[in-house]
Amino acid sequence: MNTEQKVARALLKIGAVGFVPDNPITFKSGIVSPVYIDNRKLPFYPNEWKIIIESFAQIIKKGKIKFDAIAGVEAAGIPHSAALGFSMKKPSVFVRKQAKDHGTKKMVEGGSVLNKNILLIEDLVTTGGSSLTAVENLKKEGAKVNNCLVIVSYNFPSAKEAFDKAKVKLHTITSFPIILEEAKKLGMINDISLEKVEAWFSNHTK
Repeated sequence: MNTEQKVARALLKIGAVGFVPDNPITFKSGIVSPVYIDNRKLPFYPNEWKIIIESFAQIIKKGKIKFDAIAGVEAAGIPHSAALGFSMKKPSVFVRKQAKDHGTKKMVEGGSVLNKNILLIEDLVTTGGSSLTAVENLKKEGAKVNNCLVIVSYNFPSAKEAFDKAKVKLHTITSFPIILEEAKKLGMINDISLEKVEAWFSNHTK
């Protein structure tokens, strides 16, 4: 079993993936989906979370990714960026989705990113909108951002195009197609739901 499959199974095991074709949810991007992925569950399951953090570290090592500090996207990316920073003995900050209307009104919290090479951590990528907004907010604070690590990507073509346009390399630990394949192997999705989910995914990846 490779790392992508191992991570997919960890997420399925803790119930972070739900197939809801009869009660679809709407993503922030407006996409109506028969599946949800909730990586916010991970800190509650330290054994599975450890797999995720170690997988991030493996990607960094294998890709020889150089960085000065780690940044997590508010809010779901923060636990993972903090844990990764702690385990790698690297500084970590987090990026707000919008500035507070009180206090210091900072977009980046935790420390200065001026002239620093920042590695962005995100929990999930659909279209890439929130991740790339975080990239822009980091750049406004004087940071350089060339790489983004994410736990799961849906592998939508629109996300790839957006990251390519922003000149940010997207690294994923696992992807929705692999999660779906592992769910099938484990008997975690029935044939009717599978047909609906596969049709939805095919429609969004044309």
